Amino acid sequence: MNEVLKAMEERRSVRKYKTDMVPKDIIEQIIDAGLYAANGMGQKPIIVAVTNKELRDKLSKMNAAVEGWNVDLFYGASVVLIVLASKDWINCVYDGSLVLGNLMLVAHCLGTGSCWIHRAKQEFDSHEGEGNSKRTWRHGRI
Repeated sequence: MNEVLKAMEERRSVRKYKTDMVPKDIIEQIIDAGLYAANGMGQKPIIVAVTNKELRDKLSKMNAAVEGWNVDLFYGASVVLIVLASKDWINCVYDGSLVLGNLMLVAHCLGTGSCWIHRAKQEFDSHEGEGNSKRTWRHGRI
């Protein structure tokens, strides 16, 4: 079987992570894969890597608060990748989704788990989230 097809078949969402920081070179390779994703008219989304534990924990609490929960919806992951795409771009959701797909597939291929986490749009559109991002962006997270 083709290696890419095999990786696609084997990749699964991971919801339990080691506390170790993912090595910088692995994070960079995963981000590069996201930047290689197909997109409409060259409108590449922006990928932000959150490795600061304090900020990561704050984002996790904000994400959980969208639903009124009090759990770590990042499942202990040491790194959170945030995908930003301009709301003004008609294909922002599609382009961002392709980026997230590439991120998750390559994370699997490099031996790192991932999970697509929702609610980022609501999180960043909240009053508290305004200080973390301009309101002109759509968000997805891995």
